[in-house]
Amino acid sequence: MFRIPRNARVIAVAIAAMVSTASHAAGEKTTSPKAMGASAEVQIGLCGAADHIVRALDLRPRGAPITVWQFDDDALTLLQRGLRLRLRVAVDGSSEYTLKVADQDCARLAPGRVPPGEGKCEYDVYGENAAGAVSITRPLSAKDTGELLAGRSAPAQALNRAQAQYLRKVVRLWPLPAGVGKLGPIEVQRYRTRGDIYDVDISRLPDDQRYAEISRKVPIADATRAMGVLKDDLLKAGVAVCGDQSSPAGSKLRALVR
Repeated sequence: MFRIPRNARVIAVAIAAMVSTASHAAGEKTTSPKAMGASAEVQIGLCGAADHIVRALDLRPRGAPITVWQFDDDALTLLQRGLRLRLRVAVDGSSEYTLKVADQDCARLAPGRVPPGEGKCEYDVYGENAAGAVSITRPLSAKDTGELLAGRSAPAQALNRAQAQYLRKVVRLWPLPAGVGKLGPIEVQRYRTRGDIYDVDISRLPDDQRYAEISRKVPIADATRAMGVLKDDLLKAGVAVCGDQSSPAGSKLRALVR
């Protein structure tokens, strides 16, 4: 979870630096944020009882709960390298298998590195921190999902070509470390606020520990204003913001290996 900035100018400076990177790279073979369709996702971790959050924000469920598995080893080697392998399993047993790579420069992403329709590069805004992140997703059938979860298919084998190439050529991590396996499950109920302004995910770990996070996707240039509006909306609704406002992904993974 992340700390809400007292001075929103910190976000503005970070985002301005990202955008200026694109203009300085005009003579190079790069893809600008505009060409990438890059956006920013402003995110805040919420504290308090889940029932209170749902009532206070007048949330509407977005479908049935899904099951989420993470993949890493006991030392969380992938997390330490800024990597996450995540499997979101739908009610029908099919899934989305996602490689997410933190701290990526969307403005200088080589053409073709993230094939259209398979992934994205967008900016995650957590409190005073804003950084690009690449996500590449492969849909899996119910059969292939079952093979992966049963251990009959290794996490590396389930990656598609784009995911494997990004690990090889950009991250320089291949093969995956020995011992990478499934961690979880995490039950996630997704909600939306009235007017479809914000998304809220409430996650429940096997030990019944819960995490709530509210988010909104906006153009990069609008991230500072959107964060301010979001903070005001939470204050008016009486929803508490967690003191620790770093990304919850690491906290969840550490809880799962304990």
